[in-house]
Amino acid sequence: MTSASRVGSTTAKLFLTTVLVLSASTVALTQYAQGGHGQGGAQDKDGHGGGTDKVLYIWAQDQAQVAPDFLAVIDFDEDSPKYGQVINVVPLPPPGNTGNEPHHCHLNSTKMILGCGGLLSLLKNQNGIFFFDVRDAKKPRFMFSTKAIESSMTDDFLPTEGGGFLISQMGSADGMAPGRIAEFDGSMHFIADHFGTVSLFEEWPKSPPLDGFNPHGISARPDLNLMMTSDFILPSSTLMPSMGPVLRGSVRIWNYRERKITRTVDLFSPDGSGPAQGTMDVKMLPHDPHGYGYTSGMFDGHIYLIDPERSTGTAVFNLSTVTPHVDTPVSGGMGQIMATPQTGDRLLIGTFMAGQVVMLDVTDRFNPKQISVVSFGANAGPHNIVLSSDDKRLVVTDYFLNEGTDGLIHYEGDHKVHVLKVTHDGITEDTRFKLDFNTAFKTGPARPHGIAMK
Repeated sequence: MTSASRVGSTTAKLFLTTVLVLSASTVALTQYAQGGHGQGGAQDKDGHGGGTDKVLYIWAQDQAQVAPDFLAVIDFDEDSPKYGQVINVVPLPPPGNTGNEPHHCHLNSTKMILGCGGLLSLLKNQNGIFFFDVRDAKKPRFMFSTKAIESSMTDDFLPTEGGGFLISQMGSADGMAPGRIAEFDGSMHFIADHFGTVSLFEEWPKSPPLDGFNPHGISARPDLNLMMTSDFILPSSTLMPSMGPVLRGSVRIWNYRERKITRTVDLFSPDGSGPAQGTMDVKMLPHDPHGYGYTSGMFDGHIYLIDPERSTGTAVFNLSTVTPHVDTPVSGGMGQIMATPQTGDRLLIGTFMAGQVVMLDVTDRFNPKQISVVSFGANAGPHNIVLSSDDKRLVVTDYFLNEGTDGLIHYEGDHKVHVLKVTHDGITEDTRFKLDFNTAFKTGPARPHGIAMK
């Protein structure tokens, strides 16, 4: 990522690669369409059309990066004798099936396609966007992979109406700034724009801001025509021989339908130390009439309320006040990914260094209060958290990112996957669910990251 020769090939080569990849995917997409899947309300082969989730997907990598990156399928049926056990593993096929640093993943709106991202695929000039057919819930099928032209460092997936995705791309094509938001329609093509035809390389916005646009978190309220993305870090600054990470501290407000950034909210730590440090995630609150959302500064320990009407961000909670308190080198224990149930009055967040998952009552938007916490132990590393479709279970993966000799970030965690029982008034660990990615696979220790359920 420090030079054009290191991070990728020329634009011409990227163009050719993408054309070949998407051409090769035509057969897979045709087969998928012939499978007769419906739009909205459709059920998969196992009869899953909503309600209680029975299958858990974990997008992961072999720690040694010798075995392929893979999608683990786990029995998530609480009535099953195999609850919490790995029942299938779908490895990525070559080429480019190792070293992608599997990151986040999400089911599309029909729950028939699973989109997954590779954060560091760029370093090996590999595709970083992967799609799986999950109509047969327990037997996913790899469909195809691709990559964008103007952006890279694939992070999070936001499902859109009609079965597509908006995907946050943290960096530009060489891992610098600006990043983009890539969009796929329900057929998994890049979205068309002003030419009125399918374009291989369309990404949003057309003219991205040049003030540190490195989107990581993404959240939307289509009913209010609002979307938010949070800028987190300049990706190239985390790789050798960088002098140190360049953190971001801003949230972008978007016109959702037009895919345009309308405002930028710059955030500042309330202690007067300067900008917020690393706004990794953003979550808009369901049903909130103002379109409020929350973000957190990973390295400053504060949670901020974003008001899109006034274009303001206000520090409203200090994670260092969570009890029981855990002393950590980073104030607040390093806040990670957040989750919000459909009630819109609760916020959940993991703290990597403190090893905790915290539930906050956010009925009073400007005055969140801790109402529950689950502690796994200091440096356990809870990073990604995702609620089940009925909001009754929260899945937690203990791994963030380890760039090895290539970079400066080494946040390994303990590689465990947890399930928390969720009620309106608290969270407790489901002790029946025991899944350790250090011992679950014959290929050796693995790093769990992305989470999806159906």
